[in-house]
Amino acid sequence: MAMLSFTFIASAADVTGHWTGEMTTQRGPQPFNLDLKQSGTSLTGAITGGRGGDVAIVDGKFDGDTVTFSTSTQGRDGTPNVQKYTGKLSGDSIAFTREGGRGGPVTFTVKKQ
Repeated sequence: MAMLSFTFIASAADVTGHWTGEMTTQRGPQPFNLDLKQSGTSLTGAITGGRGGDVAIVDGKFDGDTVTFSTSTQGRDGTPNVQKYTGKLSGDSIAFTREGGRGGPVTFTVKKQ
């Protein structure tokens, strides 16, 4: 009797790539562009195309279907403006909540391009 051996490799999602969407802020609808590079569970990248130039993400992580990272820019008074992003990956979309900065939390979705 012949024995067959099968090896299954779980393919984990990879969020590397360019993501685009729109968020509604106090200034109205704003485009949101995100470039991500995944290495294991670590994420690097930047929010791109804004009026102030690209903003690097820090403390980026991808765990299961959850994406988290922060950004920090200098506020008008010189103090850091830290914003925290938490997102849930579903297919080619990430549904984010952004906390910090002006106003309350903002929810928006980006799609992989």
